[in-house]
Formats: sequence, structure tokens, C-alpha cells
Amino acid sequence: MRDPQMTGYAPLLTPGVTPEDVIPVESRKIGCDGGDGPLGHPLVYLRIEDRQVTCPYCSRTYRLKEGAGDDGHH
Repeated sequence: MRDPQMTGYAPLLTPGVTPEDVIPVESRKIGCDGGDGPLGHPLVYLRIEDRQVTCPYCSRTYRLKEGAGDDGHH
């Protein structure tokens, strides 16, 4: 979930309402715009602190792939 030192906001999953998308990624820095259609929203950048982060707009969860994400030096 989100880093508690940011907003602390993490959407609650509601079956049939919030998407259950878990998107595997290779970087800790993620840009999310919700995709096309009704879930579209302004582009926000999220940072994975541990293993995953959930977008506060569309509730998509981005999960770091095993062995990926050592981009802290940039």
C-alpha cells in the first residue's frame, strides 16, 4: 500500500467496484493515468517503497517484479 509518510491513503477494495488489476513493473517509479475510458484520471507519479503501491485515483496496484527496482541511485 502507499507509503504512510505520504498521504496514508489506500483505497479499500470493493468487489465489483474497484478494479482488481495487479500490474507487474520493473521500476519503483510509476506513472498512472488510469488508462482509457471511465477510469482515466490525471497523470500521477507513484513510488514503490516496499513491494507494491496502489493508485489513489483508480485503485490499480503496481507490484515490483522479483529482482527488479534497484533504481534508487537515480
